[in-house]
Amino acid sequence: MADEQTTLPPDDPVRFYQVGSFAVGNRLQPLDLRTVQAAQDRPNALTCGHRACQGCGEALGARYALDAAVRATDGRLVSVNATGCLEVFSTPFPETSWRIAWLHSLFGNAPAVATGMAAGLRALGKSDVRVVAQGGDGGTVDIGFGCLSGMFERNDDVLYICYDNEAYMNTGVQRSGATPPAARTQTTQAVGPEPGNVFGQGKDVPRIAMAHEIPYVATATVADLHDLEGKVNTAMGIRGARYLHILVPCPLGWGSASKDTIAVARAATQCGLFPVFEARDGEVVASTPIRRLTPVDDYLRMQKRFAHLFAPARRDDVIDRLQAMADRNIRRYGLLEEAAR
Repeated sequence: MADEQTTLPPDDPVRFYQVGSFAVGNRLQPLDLRTVQAAQDRPNALTCGHRACQGCGEALGARYALDAAVRATDGRLVSVNATGCLEVFSTPFPETSWRIAWLHSLFGNAPAVATGMAAGLRALGKSDVRVVAQGGDGGTVDIGFGCLSGMFERNDDVLYICYDNEAYMNTGVQRSGATPPAARTQTTQAVGPEPGNVFGQGKDVPRIAMAHEIPYVATATVADLHDLEGKVNTAMGIRGARYLHILVPCPLGWGSASKDTIAVARAATQCGLFPVFEARDGEVVASTPIRRLTPVDDYLRMQKRFAHLFAPARRDDVIDRLQAMADRNIRRYGLLEEAAR
């Protein structure tokens, strides 16, 4: 029986794509326990017709995050989108798949544009309209890094969301500051004694955001919908600069199966390479414990970008260094402690 709260006008059909997923099963839950994606009045901020690749983690992450933000703000929301995969596949001129107020910025200035937008709305007395800026790891970790740091330093009232697929996927899979060590990209080929991306480069932007001591920093993945939506909801309930870093596997760039996007994201958390946590004012306040600890091998083998670590000869020296990184995350964020969250 349909709930009275979810009645929709006949001219606004809702499209449910999650057949066989946990989101569909959510509809058997009480209303207060369902995800936004399971609701019949889901906003559909990013709707059908876009040109993302099959199994695109970024398309999932953007829809999950923006739908939750629309719900949290009762639709009083505007979004600034940096150049990148998300912008390209969702808005091929003259078409768009966005159903919210949406603005395309340059590759590197989305935080600055969002800051100006928030200031303009404040000057107009529209403080109830909230601003979300979003971009991939290239536009966040590299090209837009200075603007992002400035936004944090000023504590501007913007939620910035980074959809991290760990390389410049839209331009041919080149290395970014978020590309993990040993990963193969077009600019970090699997050749020589140190194949793939080198160790010791790149940036841990969630920790850099914490160093600015902004009100809220969190990480999430597309593999845990309740967690992701909950963090967006929390962020929208806070004023000031906020940062959400979402892991969004890219089947094309990672060499993983399209059907395994969620499994790959989950594996990244269960081996410890991608810690899921929340921080307030520069201090970690909660982390999501690992439910079933697995070796990094399980995660690496799911992706062809790490195939050179297993054939023609297994590179235990490299795999051990990656395992050490995972172990450090586990210790740093208390990912095996029962009281982690």
